Formats: sequence, C-alpha cells, structure tokens
Amino acid sequence: MKVTLINTSDAGGGAPAACMRLLKALELKQVDVHMQVQEKKTGEPRVDSISDNFAARLKAKFNFFYERLPFIWFKAKAREVRFAFSTADIGTDIKKEPDIQNADLLHLHWTNSGFLSIHNIQQLFETGKPVVWTLHDMWAFTGGCHYSGDCFHFMKDCGNCWMLRDPHKNDLSHTGWKRKMKMYKPVKNIVFVTCSHWLADIARTSSLLKDFRIETIPNPIDTEVFSPRDKIAARLKWNIDPKSKIILFGAANILDRRKGITYLVEALNDLKKNYQDTDTIEIVLFGKNKSFDINQLPFKVYEMNIITSQQDMAALYNLADLYVTPAIEDNLPNTVMESLACGTPVVAFNTGGLPDMVDHQQNGYLAEFKSAADFAAGIKFILNSTRKDELSANARKKVMDNFTNEIVASKYMDVYRSILRK
Repeated sequence: MKVTLINTSDAGGGAPAACMRLLKALELKQVDVHMQVQEKKTGEPRVDSISDNFAARLKAKFNFFYERLPFIWFKAKAREVRFAFSTADIGTDIKKEPDIQNADLLHLHWTNSGFLSIHNIQQLFETGKPVVWTLHDMWAFTGGCHYSGDCFHFMKDCGNCWMLRDPHKNDLSHTGWKRKMKMYKPVKNIVFVTCSHWLADIARTSSLLKDFRIETIPNPIDTEVFSPRDKIAARLKWNIDPKSKIILFGAANILDRRKGITYLVEALNDLKKNYQDTDTIEIVLFGKNKSFDINQLPFKVYEMNIITSQQDMAALYNLADLYVTPAIEDNLPNTVMESLACGTPVVAFNTGGLPDMVDHQQNGYLAEFKSAADFAAGIKFILNSTRKDELSANARKKVMDNFTNEIVASKYMDVYRSILRK
C-alpha cells in the first residue's frame, strides 16, 4: 500500500502538525507513506517539496501573494477575515510528481495558501486514484471560508457572504461554491474524514458533501513526547515559581478571531473580581502576538512567543495547572490533545470538536458557550479541585484510549483498504 499525504507544508500550524503525526503513525504500521508539500520546513526524508529550487520557491511565493493580496485589498470586509477565506484560484499542477504518480492512494489534507487551486485538486481527482480527504476546517464544502461562523449558506449554494465587502447572491463565495461543485463531478472513489464529530455532522448538511461518505477519525499524537512529567522541574526550566497556580493559553496566532482571547480576558477579570485566593495565579502565553496588550490580563504574565520544539511544548503543558482554550470555533485542536496527554486538565467552551476531547468535570471543564462567567467558574473548579490527581489521570487516559498513533493509524488503514478494494 503506497499512500501519499498532501499538505501545503510539513510544519507551522495545526494541519501540518497533524499531517506529520499521521505520517509517523502510518510509518509505525509499515505503510509505504510519503508526503507531498509546497514548502518543506523539516528534515523528514519522506517529505518531498515542489519548491526545491529557486524558480519553484519564487513561483510558490507568487502564488501565495497572487491569491491573498487581491482578496485582502479588494474583497475582505475586515482585518480579522483576511486569512479566513481562501479563493484557491491559483496553484500548481502536481499530478505528474513522483509521489503522486507512484501512489496507490492520495490523501489530501490542508492545501491552501497558493499550493493547490480548485482546478489542481480536480486534476488529482481525474487521475482516477482513490482519495481520502481529511478536513481540518470547513473549506472543502463552503464557497471559500474556513469557518462559517453563524452562516449556514453552505447548506444550499453559498452567496451573500458576511466576510466580503460587497456580499450578494452571485458574489465570490457563490462562484467558489460553483467551482467546487464542478470539482467534485469527476470523483468516483473518495472518503472525507473529519477530525471531530462536530465537523462531520456539519459536513453532512452541506450541499457539496451530503452525498459522499464521511467518517470521523481524530488526529494522532505521540504519547511518549507528550506525557506527564515532574511539574517542579518543568517550572524551574522556565524560571516559574513552583508555588504559583499556572494557567496556560496559546495558539499559532493568539489574536485569531476564532481563538476567543477576548473571552479569556473577560473570564480572567471575572475570576479576579468574584473569587478568593487568586493572588498566586499567573498566566503563561505562547504563540505569535503582534498587538495583544498583556496588561489587559489581571495576573502576572509570562510570554513564551512561538514554540517550535515539541519537547518544549510538553514542558509547558507539564508546568501548568490547567490549559484554557476560549475558542468559539475549532475542530480538534492539537493543543487540547497535547495538554490532556501531559495529564493537564483543560477548560473550554462547549462547542465544535472540544466535547470529543474534554469530558465535563472528569478531565476538564466545558463552559457554557461564550459565557465568560462560566469559563471563570471552570478555571476555579480546576484550580481548587480536591480531585487533581484524578483529573490528571483521566486526562491522560482519554488520550491513551482514543488518540494514540496505533489507534488512529489502524482506523485510517481500514478506510484505505475499503476504497482500494473498489
């Protein structure tokens, strides 16, 4: 069985991390697996890049800016949606790449940012090879947005998109929806995989995917790298007081609209105002931060910026008393799984794919959606719990029972076999 995973890059975000973890998980099962990317950022020998020379790298840059800049300048309604909508109107034809030619099965992941256009994806479908497409967001069944917010136009035909400056019936989102409808016409043997049950349920209501087979398989995680370790040693590594109560929060971009940092600010101020014994609470932040003022947070803050090492990330989870994710839209965030794998409970809103990982008051706390007051209550619940060892053990068990390399790779191999037999 020769499988080629296809993703824009092999590092630098949630989808690349999940895709690389799947590559490693399949390798452990002796699958002949390779990964085709636009930009290679790691030294992994099974990853092959189309940008392997100066001209190709220049083309990749051109594609990115050609797709992104016109949307930002002329189409995007507001700053916060500049990267929330992908037109996929330019890309690279990769159907003749060796990894594509030699594969028995093609496994698509996240292919935006100028890597594959809608036409390029259609070209892969037209090869006749079986296809698995893991959805890391909603883009595959919308007119262009990655997360639709409160909009459900994708259930019919898209149009009147709230992300656009000039929304109307035949706007950019509607033309994108029509191009995808055409893209799916040559598909004969495909399975869509969502990382969460939430995304699967939504995909089944979409006009584009409702007639296709949709399965739910979570992302895998290396439970040796992300594992419980000595909390005091982890804190000493980062010069953090062992006696403090540490709340950890992070994201690739902490100001991403979906990540909900405004709710975190509100919740922490609620915590400070309405609860006792908060003097020893401190906050650890990681991820890109261009303009968020940490003085909005009512506790001492340690800024770690962008963390690229998995070992360093594991140390951060281990030094924390809990990890918080006030996300208002998310699929199956790697950060939550990583925290649980390290035995660190999680507080999250009850939305998206979060309930697939967080069991209320068992390994964390699921707060009422968009309720900063209940989010604060969840933080207090974890920090003051008399069952801390139980919460930690449950967190680790959740991952070991559902998200290990062995479990996830086996589920994907079952899907692969089912479509290779057709």
